[in-house]
Amino acid sequence: MTRLFLLWILTISCLPIKAQEIPNDTLIVGYTTAPPFIIQKNNRLEGINMWLWRRVAKDLDLKYKLMPMNFSDMLDSLSNGSIDVSINPLTITGERSKRMEFTHSFYASNATIAIAEQSSFEEIVQFVKGFFNTNVLKGFLLLLGIILLFGLLGWYFEKRENPEHFRGGAKGIWDGLWWSAVTLTTVGYGDKAPKTGFGKLAALVLMFTGLLFISGLTAGIASSLTIDQLNNNAEGFSEFKERAVGSVKNTGTEQFLRTQFFKNIKAYPNVSAGLTDLRDKKIEAFAYDEPILKYRIQQDSSLKDLAILPIKFDIQFYAFGITKAKPELEQTISQRILEIMETEGWQIVLSEYGLKEF
Repeated sequence: MTRLFLLWILTISCLPIKAQEIPNDTLIVGYTTAPPFIIQKNNRLEGINMWLWRRVAKDLDLKYKLMPMNFSDMLDSLSNGSIDVSINPLTITGERSKRMEFTHSFYASNATIAIAEQSSFEEIVQFVKGFFNTNVLKGFLLLLGIILLFGLLGWYFEKRENPEHFRGGAKGIWDGLWWSAVTLTTVGYGDKAPKTGFGKLAALVLMFTGLLFISGLTAGIASSLTIDQLNNNAEGFSEFKERAVGSVKNTGTEQFLRTQFFKNIKAYPNVSAGLTDLRDKKIEAFAYDEPILKYRIQQDSSLKDLAILPIKFDIQFYAFGITKAKPELEQTISQRILEIMETEGWQIVLSEYGLKEF
């Protein structure tokens, strides 16, 4: 009797556990938010991938349970078979193909770079800083040296025979400096002019020197400002190799940046964290999938000062990930994805989220 009672207690205690178990025919589907492909709105999931997966699951009569995960854990779980499917827009890569199966690609895109736009005040500060370039400062010092040299020569040659224009003492030295500056810059007020032969010779040398030197100095300043502006508004992919660039951890974009010898890469758990640091100037650029970056920046008003550069690199093909243990599932889902992509409904969904075929 006691044994029967204990057996009954043990059976009852196990019932709740069994009730919570997931049936063997139910797929465990991992995901992490990635707008516009997977969008979390309150307690509802929306987006391109959610629409596609629900359509596939309905058409194939698949039972499934959605499981939210962070990106890295999702990939690891798919590799070890803890989940059956990942419905995120996974980039098909050779390395990942060793760990998981991929369905037929349903969308092609590319990576791009987002930067923080400079405010008007920052642009003015940057412009002013351009004048404090070492080469520009050297040019101004040389300019002052020429003015001083010829000003003293002019005053020395003219102070006796031309006291009306070049007075004696400290005032005369100032007269010489004034005349030298006006002549060098080709302003030519005519309020002071040399009369002696040596004075006129000095003026002649100064005028020709002024033409050459001022032209060179102007070109140097313009070049310095242009180079400085380019360095702070880089539009080339290689311009960012020495800068602090962020991307999402364990993604195709991060791997691509490393293979391209980017030296200062900061990996983030998700796009939001990276764009927030970019907005706060903790990094200089953020590289990731173009449609995801564009959608995130458009939807988040706090990121309005971020801009997408016209840079396209690392073409990517998106697909669902399937565990290696179920290759037949990959074939079935791939076939249905191909059929859905041929329908008008697929084009409407892409258009709804501002995307089009690559």
